[in-house]
Amino acid sequence: MSTPPRGGTWSARACPVRPLNDRCLAPYPEGWLALTAEGFVRITDDDQWLIGPVVLPEERDVERNDGPDRPRGPALHASPDGRFAAIVSDYGQYGTVVDLDEWVTVRHLDRDWNDNEWTRFPFAFLDEEKFVAATDWNRLDVFESATGRLLTERTTTREDNPEHYLGYFLGALHPSPSGRALLLTDGWAWHPVGIPLVIDCAAWLAGDRHAPEHGRHLADRDDVWDTPIAWLDEHTVALQGPDGVDLREAATGRRTGMFAGPVGRMWGHGGLLYVAAEAGLEVWDPAEGARIELLEGFTPIAHNDGTFAELRNDQLRTWTTAR
Repeated sequence: MSTPPRGGTWSARACPVRPLNDRCLAPYPEGWLALTAEGFVRITDDDQWLIGPVVLPEERDVERNDGPDRPRGPALHASPDGRFAAIVSDYGQYGTVVDLDEWVTVRHLDRDWNDNEWTRFPFAFLDEEKFVAATDWNRLDVFESATGRLLTERTTTREDNPEHYLGYFLGALHPSPSGRALLLTDGWAWHPVGIPLVIDCAAWLAGDRHAPEHGRHLADRDDVWDTPIAWLDEHTVALQGPDGVDLREAATGRRTGMFAGPVGRMWGHGGLLYVAAEAGLEVWDPAEGARIELLEGFTPIAHNDGTFAELRNDQLRTWTTAR
């Protein structure tokens, strides 16, 4: 049984920074990066300052089928070294990658309009040098962060390469802790089945050109996708659904556990599962399928290596685990 977290470190200070939504605060070296109405804001333990204004990608005005839980809006991503940031439109079509040091646009992103209102924009920084993004409703590509240069040229259309055609609507991306595998959390296939996939990025970049088109299916979930998901470690994925959390082995898709209870955005750290629930931050022991701690009234919107951050009412509160 995992040892429950004991203590941890709290901090709180005044911080009049207001992210555009709860997807607009990202980990940043020695602090956090926020996307606000004024632009990019860097936040440290004792200060915050505006890096510069930013123009959000303008979405086309098309008829959409939004449900109440899928509002279109910006999401912020930051590279591990803090040099690059990306703004993408969740449940939308466009995005932009910016070099914050040089203050130039690295790449404009476009994933096509086909049913994009049903999934978050597929984007992730793999490391300080590369990012991966959707370039069509069913295609991912890797780019060099400093230049925006495409690194994964290939043919994937049904007409020109039927063997490697992917009939799958891509969703939000989550790199594994090492960045070796990439999880597509909310992808789906007609009609409609949620199918989380794992792609071997190391093999892809080493020469397996069509690794994204032949990812491993973790599960088939009838009419369920766009739900919270987290890596517990390099080998295990936690999938949240209407009946609880399903634990899957990334290499095989084999179910290794299941338990009911968690509802809310999830992060994995130190073998435990952290859930931003309605009552506060819940800590779950996946091995026992039990909640072992509740930080009542604390609802973080970002996580960085064991530190969780909540930014609301002009106050920044963080909690760092003791393990």
